[in-house]
Amino acid sequence: MFLFAQNCDCETNYEWVKKTIEENDAGFQYVLQTKGEQAYEEHCERILIKVKNANTLNECIPVLQEWLALIRSGHIGIIPNEKKMQSNSAKSVKQLSDWETYAIETNDFKNYLDTRKISDYEGIWWTEPYKIGIIKEGNEYIGFIIESGVETWLKGEVKLKFTITDHGINSVFYMRDRSALQSENVTMIGKNYMEIGDFNLSRLYPEFEEESQYAQYIRSQNADLPYLERLNETTLYLRIPSFASNYKTKIDSVLNVNHEIILTTKNLIIDIRDNGGGSNAFYSAIIPYLYTNPIRTVGVEFLSTKLNNQIMLDFFNKKEHGFDKKRKKWAREVYEKLESQLGMFVNIHDEPVSEYKMDTVYPFPQNIGIIINQFNGSTSEQFLLASKQSKKVKLFGVSTAGVLDITNMYFLDSPCDDFQLGYSISKSLRIPYFTIDDKGIQPDFYLDKSIPKYEWTEYVNKVLNQQ
Repeated sequence: MFLFAQNCDCETNYEWVKKTIEENDAGFQYVLQTKGEQAYEEHCERILIKVKNANTLNECIPVLQEWLALIRSGHIGIIPNEKKMQSNSAKSVKQLSDWETYAIETNDFKNYLDTRKISDYEGIWWTEPYKIGIIKEGNEYIGFIIESGVETWLKGEVKLKFTITDHGINSVFYMRDRSALQSENVTMIGKNYMEIGDFNLSRLYPEFEEESQYAQYIRSQNADLPYLERLNETTLYLRIPSFASNYKTKIDSVLNVNHEIILTTKNLIIDIRDNGGGSNAFYSAIIPYLYTNPIRTVGVEFLSTKLNNQIMLDFFNKKEHGFDKKRKKWAREVYEKLESQLGMFVNIHDEPVSEYKMDTVYPFPQNIGIIINQFNGSTSEQFLLASKQSKKVKLFGVSTAGVLDITNMYFLDSPCDDFQLGYSISKSLRIPYFTIDDKGIQPDFYLDKSIPKYEWTEYVNKVLNQQ
């Protein structure tokens, strides 16, 4: 069998992944209980056949990810070693030499567009970091690179395609690594914006008059940083794209600068669409504005194994986390508590539920609408569980991702450094009576498909102003 690196073929990697998860992942036994041992064994048998037929690392990684998918959809996964993936990929050579291209000079394309002056799909568009021309050939629209901000994509290469017929919409958008992302969504948003799958494109040419209602939506969805703006006299809009570690100071800064404005405005919309999470500590500055009564948080318990306990000890000892002597002493006590109960789930805190109380309930904002979607998971869902306990808050949108029950994720290098395996070492004490995984958190106001996504903010604004 072809070897990827030293003695690590796909079967060796699979056995390492399987053993690591079975012995250390906090959600593994829960999977056996809910899905059954027979279903798990049948899944393993099917995967093993694929594993034995995987002759390159590029063929192996998707099979390993397929095996992990049975365990759960979030807080578990594989990060490939891209250098090794490329060196073992015959496809990468084809991508550079044989990729489909569309040849047309930019000035000639502009002259063609000038003869039309129609605000349809054809035009020159921008989506970071690409300038893309879209032209119609027969029943198919072809998107080709005009300018690229990355070395992996060259001028003239076909970046996307889509067809729109009476039978439906089909699109494909090639990612930076040239993998194909398919969807059935191609939507014009006014004259100057377009959605293809989960991607937003802004028109560069031909130029049409700006439409503010659409510009607000595109700006919010393309935002890299949190920001706050006034929608009208009674409503503020706060966009938070992430709760990742590098966002905390940015979130705190926006709130500090606008503190008095928030406390004197009736309504607040918080848009966390596509916010995949981060750390619970990074939304703490938002809580005072929505607080009305004590917020209860159900804790977690950690699976105690030699590997998991060492991971936690190493985490506590890292200089970048800045643990002082007192906290390091606490960390050592936690480690010893876990080590004394190997193979068991351990609550490292004294109580299963914590309660957060504040002395102040701000009169404003009176009404808070949080906009959510299917890409909200992990810390974002924890934020929503806390927010829902406020009398001021209502959720708008669609059900969230449902990846919160099994948490505290860590990554390990595989034996031959082919990839990193991520798994989780704790599970929520909400299980089994209030589970979130594979269900998500439901909105109070379901925004169905008849309400376009670019109108969600205005819909929430109208509801809040009716309060």
